[in-house]
Amino acid sequence: MTLTRRQLMGAAAGTAAAVWLPTAHAQASALKISHQFPSGTLTEGDFRDRLCRRFAAEVEKRSGGALKAAVYPGSSLMKTNAQFSALRKGALDMSLVPLSYAGGEVAETNAGLMPALVPSYEQGAAWKTAEVGKLLSKVLDDKGVMIVSWVWQAGGVASRARPLVTPDDAKGLKVRGGSREMDMMLKQAGASVITLPSNEIYAAMQTGAMDAAMTSSTSFISFKLEEIAKHLTSGRERTYWFMLEPLMISKEVFNKLPKAQQDIVMGVGAEMEVFARDAAKADDKAAAAIYAKAGAKVYDMDEATLKKWQAIARDTAWKDFAEKNESCAGILKAAQKLL
Repeated sequence: MTLTRRQLMGAAAGTAAAVWLPTAHAQASALKISHQFPSGTLTEGDFRDRLCRRFAAEVEKRSGGALKAAVYPGSSLMKTNAQFSALRKGALDMSLVPLSYAGGEVAETNAGLMPALVPSYEQGAAWKTAEVGKLLSKVLDDKGVMIVSWVWQAGGVASRARPLVTPDDAKGLKVRGGSREMDMMLKQAGASVITLPSNEIYAAMQTGAMDAAMTSSTSFISFKLEEIAKHLTSGRERTYWFMLEPLMISKEVFNKLPKAQQDIVMGVGAEMEVFARDAAKADDKAAAAIYAKAGAKVYDMDEATLKKWQAIARDTAWKDFAEKNESCAGILKAAQKLL
């Protein structure tokens, strides 16, 4: 891939953020991995950034330095919502991004943040080899994108003035749900919705433009929402908010790699999934602890409350998604087989 003059200047300006992995013999190009989350190290910081760095280091190691990768955190390479489209066109090599962010472009990707459709990490992990995962992978493949690591995260709600636990709590609140389908469920419960990526939540809550936000436990930590939130509905026990946030590669870029390097990419990607699951679960507990320490009240969802949300989701988001097209209907039906 060639970089424009502007991109080169931007890359030079952000050398602290972009981490080029050293090798004995520098090559003309390396895989560029973009994400929207804060920068860290191999061992510290947001686990999604660490996953990308671990992936890059392991790929270089196994390829004997023939295949390298650079990680661009904090949307330093391109804007958050531009990543999926860029992957499709081969203008971006790799990205770790919430799949549902592509919902306006590819309707089927909204399955990645469908309220109450995935109730646990175990069921999320089952998608990869089940019918639902194969159907979703086929859609993405046809659009020029491949999943390298299947990453699922639980989430909850951070709110300023009052808690948002039950559907009745939603009335009159301005809430960020994180996907069109999550927003449909919230509207039915009486909330008004706000759409923006997770890295913009803090500013919106700080100014009062938004009362509450749903996002992953990891983002609750990384974006320091405990500084402004007084209530946290935790995802550590049960939640209707499970998000597919995979590490993906452009099919065009992947197809240009030698077979041996393709095998390394997919092999390392699969191995990262255990790390991601364990880190996500740890963050579910850590978020609750961090918010409690900051003075926020922490709530856990019981089974009865989860069922109430699921009933609303079934009549709104699930129904709407199934009516989009035959492909969406097939994905929903396949996902429900795992419930």
